[in-house]
Formats: sequence, structure tokens, C-alpha cells
Amino acid sequence: MKIDLNADLGEGSSSDRALLQLVSSANIACGFHAGDAQTMLQSVRWAKASGVAIGAHPGFPDRENFGRTAMQLPPETVYAQVIYQTGALKSLTESEGEKLVHVKPHGMLYNQAAADATLADAIARAVKAVDPHLILVGLAGSELVRAAVHHGLRTREEVFADRGYLSSGALVPRSQPGAMIEEAERAMAQTLTMVKEGKVQSISGEWVAVNAETVCLHGDGAHALLFAQRLRERFSAEKVTVTSA
Repeated sequence: MKIDLNADLGEGSSSDRALLQLVSSANIACGFHAGDAQTMLQSVRWAKASGVAIGAHPGFPDRENFGRTAMQLPPETVYAQVIYQTGALKSLTESEGEKLVHVKPHGMLYNQAAADATLADAIARAVKAVDPHLILVGLAGSELVRAAVHHGLRTREEVFADRGYLSSGALVPRSQPGAMIEEAERAMAQTLTMVKEGKVQSISGEWVAVNAETVCLHGDGAHALLFAQRLRERFSAEKVTVTSA
């Protein structure tokens, strides 16, 4: 059994370099919600040195609230913004002799695209326009995954070690109780159940089917490094191989 373990990087966290020793994929902020040209280039170099797959992490233009403000933008605006951000990171990555592997939307752009088919379609079209060989990462079972498949893109369905789930399979909004999992053992148990059994228990108690192909650890989270270390230990004990391949 194998699993990809990804973290969001280039967002100002002091643990980025340490996390890169534990994950198999990095989603690098592209400047709209966090980061800039220098942090993007530095993140690419660190990922390259660590042998970690490099991905773009485009978000809404919302630095003030870290890309977590809900926005109702025209699809063609989102299309252009995703191309702009992904293309910038792709160029920086290639300037270092590396290859951009995947795209994972950030924050509210990710969450809205999980449920909004029109928004998901705009993102998938943008990713395909930049490079049809890119993998589009989306919430397991979401509209974003369906849009990627529709446009002939490879997908990677994502689950979260440190987030609570609703009975619909959506993530608990950060504004609501139960959104974040702070206890390491609870996060480990949830993750192993998703990876090995293909299901997750919602905050209301129902079990929800999930296709776990990659596990996210929030690089800006207070416990990201601890969770990553514990996950690698548990995966090793359970004979689960961590790889981006």
C-alpha cells in the first residue's frame, strides 16, 4: 500500500524545510494568498534538494485573510488567475531544472471548487491550458475531481489528517467547531482509517466513503511538523509507503 503525503509550503511557516524531509509532495504558494517570487524560488530549491514533487498552490487574491475569504468571481477571471499563478511557478521550477508535477488550489478557492461545478471547470481548464500532463489535486469525491476527469487530466484525491469532516464528505468550515483536529493521536487514527479502510467518521458520527490518494498536512498549522513525524512513523509501522509516484 502506498500514499502521497503533501504539505502547503511557502506561506511563511518556519517549519518548511523540516517538513520537506517528511513529505513526498509540496504545494507552493504562488503569490495571491501568500508568498512572492523570492519565496517561491526558495521553496522550489528546497523541494528540489529534498527530492520532493513540486506543485503549484494558487489561491484567491486575498492576502489580507490568507485566501480564506469566499469570493464570487467570474469563471474566466478564475481561469486567468490560475493560469497566471501556475505558470509563474512552472517557470521558476523549470529554471531550476525541475518539473512542475501537480496543482492544488488553496483555501477558499479549493473549498468552493469542491462544491461548485462551474468554478471547478474553470480551474481544470486553466490547469490543462498550462500543461495537460499536470495532476489536479482535489478533495476526494469533489466537483474539482470530476471536472479534472472531464477535461482528461490526471487526478489525485485528497484527504486531510488535521481537519474534521461533514456527513456530505465536505470539510467542516474553519468558522465552526470541530474544523481542526489538534490531538496527534486522533489525527493519526483518522488518517489510517481513511488510507487503509477508505472511510472517515464525520463530526455528526456518520461514516463517509473517501478515496485517499494523498494526505494533506497544513504547513502553517501549529502541529504540522509533529503530525508529519507521527504519520511517517505510523505509516512505516503499517507498511504504507510514502511516495508521490
